[in-house]
Amino acid sequence: GLEVLGFPANDFREQEPGSDEEIKAFCSLNYAVQFPLFSKIVVTGADRHPLYRLLTEAQPQTTGEGPMRERLKGYGIESEPAPAVLWNFEKFLVGRDGQVVGRFAPDVAADDPRLLQAIGAELEKR
Repeated sequence: GLEVLGFPANDFREQEPGSDEEIKAFCSLNYAVQFPLFSKIVVTGADRHPLYRLLTEAQPQTTGEGPMRERLKGYGIESEPAPAVLWNFEKFLVGRDGQVVGRFAPDVAADDPRLLQAIGAELEKR
């Protein structure tokens, strides 16, 4: 099966300043999130969580990077180059064997064919 996991972070213009409980309530109320949300962690920079260090080292490049990096520049936000996480909602696909098999830019929506195809391919593996 497929398990979606959420890791809130306050690394991007302090968009997640609340407590873990406040973040869970906000996501549930506003986005009907039903997947597990873990405690807030750091996902960028020298202090990034070991999980994100592993994820970004295993998949340094994203699939589907679109105009977000340029939009951020337009707002005066300079993003770190790859392999750093660009912004919220970057997605990592981890196979049943624990290997990172895909990484998708924040521009890639949950219903994007590239993401759905990658998930489908992993689910077909036994």
